[in-house]
Amino acid sequence: MDLVTTLKIAVAAPIIGSLLVPVAAKISVKARNAYAVALGLVTFAAAALMIPHILTGLTATYSLSFPLGFDFVLNADMLSVFMAVISSFVSAIILIYSVDYISHYDNQTEYYAMVVLFLGSMMGLVFSANLIWMYVFWEMTGFASWRLVGFFRSDRDVSKANKTILVTVFGALCMLIGILIIYFDKGTLDLRLLHGEPIALTAAVLILIGILAKSATLPFSTWLPDAGVAPSTVTSLLHAAVLVKIGVYAYARLFGATFVVDPVFSQAVLIIAGLSALVAAGAALIEKDIKRIIAYSTVSQIGFIFLGLASGNKTAFAGALLYILMHSVAKGGLFLCAGIVEQNTHTKDITKMGDLIKTMPWTAIAFALCSLSVMGIPPFGGFFSKFMVFKGAAQNGSILVLMMFLAGAIMTLLYLVRLFYMIFLGEDKETNPREGSRVMVASVVALALIGLALGALIYYPSSYVDMLTTQLSVGLSDTIQ
Repeated sequence: MDLVTTLKIAVAAPIIGSLLVPVAAKISVKARNAYAVALGLVTFAAAALMIPHILTGLTATYSLSFPLGFDFVLNADMLSVFMAVISSFVSAIILIYSVDYISHYDNQTEYYAMVVLFLGSMMGLVFSANLIWMYVFWEMTGFASWRLVGFFRSDRDVSKANKTILVTVFGALCMLIGILIIYFDKGTLDLRLLHGEPIALTAAVLILIGILAKSATLPFSTWLPDAGVAPSTVTSLLHAAVLVKIGVYAYARLFGATFVVDPVFSQAVLIIAGLSALVAAGAALIEKDIKRIIAYSTVSQIGFIFLGLASGNKTAFAGALLYILMHSVAKGGLFLCAGIVEQNTHTKDITKMGDLIKTMPWTAIAFALCSLSVMGIPPFGGFFSKFMVFKGAAQNGSILVLMMFLAGAIMTLLYLVRLFYMIFLGEDKETNPREGSRVMVASVVALALIGLALGALIYYPSSYVDMLTTQLSVGLSDTIQ
């Protein structure tokens, strides 16, 4: 199968396929579930099949002409394929896990349709080479997240869902204004033609507002912990696979691989990211809700990704992209573990849990392994990606910024150790839990082991790190040295 055909399948299969989920539901529940899982697996397979072609230096473009320069252009390169593989893989695992997890809830057909649409929107966004179509897919993810966060339909759930879409749509509208400024200034929205072009600081700031809102970074971070009212599969999708990763991907694509920006802009991003990492880590240290703790952890870790992307250094940039991979796998595992714990203890309050390792040993092991990767403990993948970020940032970054992130890294260790102890090693609160289903447990164990395996792959052979740095830095703008 040629690269262009694979590219079209990766985008079209989940978007068009999501519209047919209700049709599959008319056949049977099993047919609907199998169909949704199959769409996730097909999308992942299509993205993965691009890797051998991309590693040889090939790229692929598919385009449809529209008036006023709004051409629909899909472009597969190293950065887009890398993000597509991560998102589709974690989404496929979430869909498999969902078969058991979501089985006793209402609104299941809409759930599967929205999850698949979410995945398709992400595929469209990462492969889009036109700013206006990036914006369209950006808003499609917002719509899907709105429906999913309000899944349980109580007044509280709907209120939190409305907050999610209001914050992210506000950011998106700012981004749209920035895109229009670029269009009137440069006369094109094609990212290939805009490569290496300087843009107005006003446009850059407006786009940044959209990125910060979608990635739940200070001062727009409060919507993400509140989204914890959704099912754990949804929060895993928001945190690990798609939604907040859209923000960091957009930053990497626009301010790393396309536009040239003023160094002052990048320094401001570093300071914002550092503050966001510290504030969120502090909140995680005192929070009692298991899902809110993991959500604050996501906000904090996104700051580390921005550290790598905004440092202006290829090693840090490549480390940030690897951190996206490691964080997606590990944080996806943590949220799915939290789903097992919550569903079987009937509480999110960690003070009402304790000593669950006796009755939920596999979940405890998976939770521990995923936590170690997020902490950045060797030999887990999180260590090597975080090390690359710090190493690269140290060459170009200020001491103040690095000290902020070092403090954030220490706090990461503290709140995750506290979380694990309170849930699995603390005093038995007689919640009488049981282990999750085989499918659910297998999903979290797989993610935990993959995090460990990825660390081994990066570490051995050692030259692999250099290869990754080179491959992930292909096509960057002159801003990244």
